[in-house]
Amino acid sequence: MQNRRKRKQSLLHPPPTPPSESPKPNSVNQIPTVDPYPNHPRPTPDECRSVRNDLLALHGFPKQFAKYRSHRPNLDPLPLLSSGSAQCPDKSEPFTDGEACGPVESVLDGLVSTILSQNTTDLNSQKAFASLKSDFPTWEHVLAAESKALENAIRCGGLAPTKASCIKNLLSCLIEKKGKLCLEYLRELSVNEIKAELSQFKGIGPKTVACVLMFQLQQDDFPVDTHIFQIAKAVGWVPERADTKRTYLHLNQRIPNELKFDLNCLLFTHDHNFAACGSFLLGRDDVVLISAFA
Repeated sequence: MQNRRKRKQSLLHPPPTPPSESPKPNSVNQIPTVDPYPNHPRPTPDECRSVRNDLLALHGFPKQFAKYRSHRPNLDPLPLLSSGSAQCPDKSEPFTDGEACGPVESVLDGLVSTILSQNTTDLNSQKAFASLKSDFPTWEHVLAAESKALENAIRCGGLAPTKASCIKNLLSCLIEKKGKLCLEYLRELSVNEIKAELSQFKGIGPKTVACVLMFQLQQDDFPVDTHIFQIAKAVGWVPERADTKRTYLHLNQRIPNELKFDLNCLLFTHDHNFAACGSFLLGRDDVVLISAFA
């Protein structure tokens, strides 16, 4: 009788179901897209435009990114000089806003180039990519090559075994899933679909995906590397407790799409130009001197 009463009570009042564990955000497609700091009001659109204009006046538009900008017709127009052009960094060669600068780079070339740029200088990564292309005329040759030969080709870029393994895995997965070594199909997908696709490849992290979105796929995204993360914290664009992942999410919500490309390229250039000087300037309401980061 007592057991029957217990069974009846359990049916009327079943124990609460324990909450299921949410999947760990170990890949890009599992990262939430909502702003983690909805009550943090900075940066404002006006502030973003002001910083972009201040950095543009200081550096000119970075020549290395001009070819990518020429394929982005929907960006916020650059402030023009009296000559009707925006200057390149050396102040001598004008860059006309919207002027086409060569063919669009293939997505696969851009992705591998970004992989090679990890944890090294721009010069070394460019040398590594040029060496790779010289030693292996096609991506099929890269896939068929011995790992040691691939490592030797990209050794000047640093971390050769790790990067060679990542490239090999990427190409192998592409052949297995798509039957050819090409990522151009990504151009037809949404941003979330692109993130989900690229996150399947081992060694392809959120920053690499964001760079491919911004440069090769002409999407409105704002990559956050260590330097931009530190700048964002120093000027109060994110709370002090922010980490890189949450900074990426917050800035991509706060920065207007039409300013993301310019602001990212200029902050990157700004940091590299002033890193050797021990300090850097950043325009906000006024031009502010900020100590260099360790």
